[in-house]
Amino acid sequence: MTIDAVRRTAAPLRTEVVNALRRAIVAQEFVAGERLVETVLCEKYSVSRTVVREALRQLESEGLVSMVANRGPEVATLSIHDAESLYEVRRALESLAGSLFAERANDEQCTELVARLGEVKAAVASGDPEKRLEAKDRYYDVLLDGTGNAEIARMLRSVNARTQMLRTLSLSVRGREAHTIAEITRITAAAAVNRDPEEARVACEDHVRNAAEAALAEMRRLQAG
Repeated sequence: MTIDAVRRTAAPLRTEVVNALRRAIVAQEFVAGERLVETVLCEKYSVSRTVVREALRQLESEGLVSMVANRGPEVATLSIHDAESLYEVRRALESLAGSLFAERANDEQCTELVARLGEVKAAVASGDPEKRLEAKDRYYDVLLDGTGNAEIARMLRSVNARTQMLRTLSLSVRGREAHTIAEITRITAAAAVNRDPEEARVACEDHVRNAAEAALAEMRRLQAG
């Protein structure tokens, strides 16, 4: 096998491990502050140490993993202040994304966003946390692609990689799932059906604000307990 072939083989494998480990962290299979032992990860994902180390470096750049002196890699711990800051940035970026989608998305992207809303509703009804997260990620992929602005997409995906760690907290609040569906339905109607940039902006802003309030309230409750 040539060097180029080896690289082409290694890159998709690394991506698979990055995605699998990211999902595990978001689903709290690995909890905040837990050490990520290379030998354990090698066995879990059936890959070499090189692939695991590269995956950990990628997740460190996303803020999901921290490299701690004399301990090595561990799942990043978000403080309440960290979470507040992330949600502030997400609110600004997501509201802009909603507005731009309403202005710029083509008919095919609008149709696809409506379809992705249906997937989110089905995933929430299934009660499967992983399906719910994956469906919402697919929804946001379409929303971001429709902005026509790669920089917003890049920055928001980076922020969302970290706020995903808090989705479990926000969704654990009683009644939050129903509110989430209503909020995303409102975003979809404004951005993809009515093509109203201002309403789409406000709908996105309200959605992130409500998610932030739910997650931060749960963080404070757990900290106080």
